[in-house]
Amino acid sequence: MNGPQSRTGPRLLHVVTSDLSTRLMRGQLRYLSARGFDVFLTSSPGRDLEATSSLEQVHAISVPMVRENSPLQDLYALYRLYRLMRLLRPAITNVSTPKAGLLGGLAALLSRVPCRVYTLRGLRWETASGAKRLVLMIADWVACHYAHRVVCVSQSVRNRAVACGLVDPDRTSVFGAGSSNGVDPARFGPTEEKLRRAIEIRERLGIPPTAPVVGFVGRLTRDKGIPELYEAHKILRKEFSSLKLLLLGDYETGDPLPLRLQRAIGNDPSVIHPGFVDETSDFYHVFDMLALPSYREGFPNVVLEAQAAGRPVVAARATGTVDAITDGVTGLLVPIADQAALAEALGKLLRNPTLATKMGIAGRARVLDEFKPEKIWRALAEEYIQLLHIKGLPLPNSEIPSSDPFAVPGSLLSSS
Repeated sequence: MNGPQSRTGPRLLHVVTSDLSTRLMRGQLRYLSARGFDVFLTSSPGRDLEATSSLEQVHAISVPMVRENSPLQDLYALYRLYRLMRLLRPAITNVSTPKAGLLGGLAALLSRVPCRVYTLRGLRWETASGAKRLVLMIADWVACHYAHRVVCVSQSVRNRAVACGLVDPDRTSVFGAGSSNGVDPARFGPTEEKLRRAIEIRERLGIPPTAPVVGFVGRLTRDKGIPELYEAHKILRKEFSSLKLLLLGDYETGDPLPLRLQRAIGNDPSVIHPGFVDETSDFYHVFDMLALPSYREGFPNVVLEAQAAGRPVVAARATGTVDAITDGVTGLLVPIADQAALAEALGKLLRNPTLATKMGIAGRARVLDEFKPEKIWRALAEEYIQLLHIKGLPLPNSEIPSSDPFAVPGSLLSSS
């Protein structure tokens, strides 16, 4: 365990599966600490857990967990989480991501945590089939059933979860327009420095200054729509001979692309694949537009990041994604797994730079208006305080500076 000295406020434990997922809470944890909570963070060990702990000044405790089903490892992780919660005695647990949601939720129940929150970041079973789909749905049902509150990261995720009988609507919340942490527009905005670095990235990657670039950020897997994206790229190359497809992300074994497609991507000089990029903010200014043909999302942060950078987005009409894009205003939505429609939409923006710019401007305006991180943080803190109040537990020192622009939380919390 590391981090600052323990505070006297209510003890709060956030649990996610992968250390990479701790990035989804940056800024939020420091805010909760400032609101009087004694914050602890748990994930599998890794540099992002340590980095987030240091940046947010919260306690970090590693518990190895794996994304895929592994009964023995899962049982051991459940035992470790149970022991941790018995030791810490948190007043509140917030568990999220599928494996941590299930194991952390069960551990919180068994250790009698008084306030249990499950953050539903997406519906992984949507793209599964057969026994795996059933197992994933049962895992989500268990995580939802044993939580006092289920925070859904988008309205469409909430609607789907309720429709499928995973959770009662009166136990769900969506903060504002959605998202689990909002996006910092200053980090992605088109500053002179970022535009200069974007030019340098083009030079480093061998992309000509005038070549149009379609970008993708995420896991290179089937359910992210990479097969359709590559086929759409090949269609567009017949009209736009200098077009480049820039893929930021790594291949994964959980939902692998066919080897022939991996080889085709690796051998195609019009496809640039630098792999996983630790800091993507400069790359959005290399893109002319972002493509996200994913079959499922919870709330795609990359869409907000692209919009914060003033870039239009073309995406599949999937759960979660439909909340992030205003179709025809900040981007274009196309049917899932439809490579022809994807190529047509991307081509529409490539042929009409004025329309692309207009959508990029509208997207950034929406981010500035609806997705500032402080709105999400404020609503989450109020959710925790409400739970503590209902349970008759001590409340944190929740004084908020008068300069806080989000001092009236009522409109930020949407509950059935």
